[in-house]
Amino acid sequence: MMMIPSFAAGQWVAPDSGARPIASAVTGEVIAQAGNNALDVAGMHAYARDVGGPALRALTFHDRARMLKALALHLTEHKQKLYDLSFETGATQADHAFDIDGGIGTMFVFASKGRREMPDAQIYLDGELEQLGRTGTFQGQHVCVPLQGVGIHINAYNFPVWGMLEKFAPTFLAGVPSIVKPATSTCYVTHLCVQLMLDSGILPEGSLQLISGGVGDLLLHTDAQDVVSFTGSAQTALSLRSTPHLLENSVRFVAEQDSLNASVLGRDAAPGTPEFDLFVKEVHREMTTKAGQKCTAIRRIMAPAAHVEAVIEALSARLGKTVIGDPRDPATRMGALVSRSQRADVLEKVALLGTQSERVFGDPEGFTVNGADKEKGAFLPPMLFHCADPDRATHLHDTEAFGPVSTIMPYRDADHAVQLLNRGMGSLVASVITRDGDFARQMVMGSAAWHGRLYFNNADSMAEATGHGAPMPHMVHGGPGRAGGGEELGGVRGVMHYMQRTAVQGSPDILTAIGRQWVPGASENTGGAHPFTKTFHEVQLGDTLYTPSRKVTLQDIETFAHFTGDTFYGHMDEDAAAANPFFPGRVAHGYLLLSFAAGLFVQPDPGPVLANTGLANLNFMKPVSPDDEIKVRLTVKKKTPRTEEYGQVRWHVTVTNQDDEIVAEYELLTMNAYA
Repeated sequence: MMMIPSFAAGQWVAPDSGARPIASAVTGEVIAQAGNNALDVAGMHAYARDVGGPALRALTFHDRARMLKALALHLTEHKQKLYDLSFETGATQADHAFDIDGGIGTMFVFASKGRREMPDAQIYLDGELEQLGRTGTFQGQHVCVPLQGVGIHINAYNFPVWGMLEKFAPTFLAGVPSIVKPATSTCYVTHLCVQLMLDSGILPEGSLQLISGGVGDLLLHTDAQDVVSFTGSAQTALSLRSTPHLLENSVRFVAEQDSLNASVLGRDAAPGTPEFDLFVKEVHREMTTKAGQKCTAIRRIMAPAAHVEAVIEALSARLGKTVIGDPRDPATRMGALVSRSQRADVLEKVALLGTQSERVFGDPEGFTVNGADKEKGAFLPPMLFHCADPDRATHLHDTEAFGPVSTIMPYRDADHAVQLLNRGMGSLVASVITRDGDFARQMVMGSAAWHGRLYFNNADSMAEATGHGAPMPHMVHGGPGRAGGGEELGGVRGVMHYMQRTAVQGSPDILTAIGRQWVPGASENTGGAHPFTKTFHEVQLGDTLYTPSRKVTLQDIETFAHFTGDTFYGHMDEDAAAANPFFPGRVAHGYLLLSFAAGLFVQPDPGPVLANTGLANLNFMKPVSPDDEIKVRLTVKKKTPRTEEYGQVRWHVTVTNQDDEIVAEYELLTMNAYA
């Protein structure tokens, strides 16, 4: 018997007399207890806010990203422990790839994005500068800072590891502590994951706490600095979302709830095509992975009327080969539902679906379970229904049987497919298997507003495609309407949910000091050594080099044209160039100006500048005619550590002519050694 504790205010707290029994999904035997009615949830909230928050906010985004990577590596080393325990939830070894490996992979992605897309700073600059005055002495910048509250994560039973880590990773990267409350039926797996993370010694004190059991009155201690993120049923989401205290205090609430996801077989994907076979394979996988207990699983299958029978035949054949049994057995392809009560709920929903559809595969009474007692475990077979008249039916568009259950229906044309997709009133994902670009565009135009993600796949992309039911941390996860109206993941977008966007206005010097990024018009450091002779640590924001002038001659233009092969008429034909509304006559190549600019500011000797890795935000502002002169201002705009040996320096480069008019502007990226 496992006694599953909570982790509160730095201490493990054992279950008390209010603990609930937890049964194995495979054997039906009670294997654990969890819950503590006396848990000091108010103290947990205060501890997270007063201890965890300041500790996290003292770190930079890069510091926190490095910790996420270290945690992901630590969990990878110990994931076999999570595998071994997770079998009790009914999950197979293949299911672990979605939950445990998927959760760890999500941490790796946020660690990478934190280092590559966010600054080594405590303030995130959101968008470009806005010039609010005529001369540029008063400007605006949107910034994002960590909320000074807590991320309260209330998770579903189906993904005890991924469900926690996909919320924890962006919250931690934002600089906000987390209180995690997993579903009690699988909290023993989440507990082990949290214990491994805490035992690593990587996490700052107060940054992660665990509630095993009920949350008590935790939500009544929240305010506008907190975020409540919920995954589960629409009924529970509505109950939590409607808590008067949350409404009165404008507490951010994110919900991912019921979703009648669908998959559409394209009008071009006839039997015998790779797309048809792919469609059947994807539906089969979504019906059987995690025994259909996925928020992204395919509940509604749509096929051209002429191909419905072929889909039923092919899908039934694949489902018939699916071995149901003890998830520890390598031969098992589908394990159990999480509990006998969940099994009963699915059967109740199946009975409702059966009033408007015909079951064409799967008998919930007459099926075989290998290596386990189906009377004690929470086993069901995959069940496929056929609804011949989806326009008149209602249940298949508003009832989700959260298990290995799906319904196939015919559509007449693209417009009809869109109508059926949207009847679900909001989903996390809809997939379309097609090579027909026009059909794909019709699906997007007609149905994107009702779906959080549209997944297209065909023979061209199938080798690399991640699957209908796999939310990727790079892309947003969530959906409108029935799906909850929330949004998670999405790379840095997911981090922003735990930050406050604030408009900051002031002078260039003030904005430079706030954002740790030089703003045009701010003070410049023009004395001392050439900035290219300074190491990454020596060079400072605002370090500026003004170069002497160089005349651009007609011979320079012609030499560059013949040497590069760029003999565009604007550079070579006076009359044709003069007829062009952008040119006064023959003008210099833009890339010639960039080359001359580099020649003016580059320091040629070996030094800390290791490489020029690119240009960004290049704009040519005004043409340069023969015998014009150009000069350069080179200023250190931003510094970002990259490895243990070097970091990236972003330089603001302005090229002006003899009248001090800007002819080109861009950002130069170099890698500079630390020493």
